[in-house]
Amino acid sequence: MERHHPAAIVVEDGFLWEGTLYDSLSAIAFAITGTRWSGPRFFGLRDNTVGKEDGP
Repeated sequence: MERHHPAAIVVEDGFLWEGTLYDSLSAIAFAITGTRWSGPRFFGLRDNTVGKEDGP
């Protein structure tokens, strides 16, 4: 199943999403979901394997 997230625009003072300026991607993720998220992970900019060793 594909996931689609609304686009956030990078601006000089932070991130613009639906006409509102936010300090971070995490703040936008919170506005969308109502729960605390890692903004980069929520927007698919980080995978879940960071810091894990590769295979055997």
